[in-house]
Amino acid sequence: MEWLRIKRGIISVTDKSRIVELAKFLQEGGVEIISTGGTKKLLESSGIKVISISDVTGFPEILDGRVKTLHPYIHGAILADREKEEHIKTLQKFDIKPLDLVCVNLYNFKDALEKGLKGKELIEQIDIGGPTLLRAAAKNFHNVAVLPSPSFYDDFINELKNNDFKISLEFRKKTASYVFRLTSDYDQMIFKAFEKNLM
Repeated sequence: MEWLRIKRGIISVTDKSRIVELAKFLQEGGVEIISTGGTKKLLESSGIKVISISDVTGFPEILDGRVKTLHPYIHGAILADREKEEHIKTLQKFDIKPLDLVCVNLYNFKDALEKGLKGKELIEQIDIGGPTLLRAAAKNFHNVAVLPSPSFYDDFINELKNNDFKISLEFRKKTASYVFRLTSDYDQMIFKAFEKNLM
């Protein structure tokens, strides 16, 4: 689809720069916001109405937060091709509401390396859910907008302001491309840490 209306999104970020500003803008536009952990606490403390990821999945965050977004109610909502009738029927069958926006950035693995973390401490800084969410949204850019960095917030907000809360395919393709470069670089950092026997 050329223009995608943003009605429902997930926000879960390590870099919280300007995230309150973005979330307030989305809330004023009637967007339903789902969030996790520290992001959820920050948004709620700023007066923003947030739905807990656990309320969507019906399952608590487990294993010290290692598993929270890895669930069909989240990834089905992101990966469904809305131009395929069978996908729409599957969403309806399982009562899965589509997600239009994934605003996620990754654990700062580079910062962990610079701090000299090693072994299990460094392993805990390997993001799993974040890259999975980003890659799912980027793959399905025809149906979902992905915001992998605060550097895109201004353009995103301006497009929504000027287009009845719709975001263009051109913008979605640009951020999707960025995601695959980002996750590739991220995996390279982790690979090099293994090569240096830091794990």
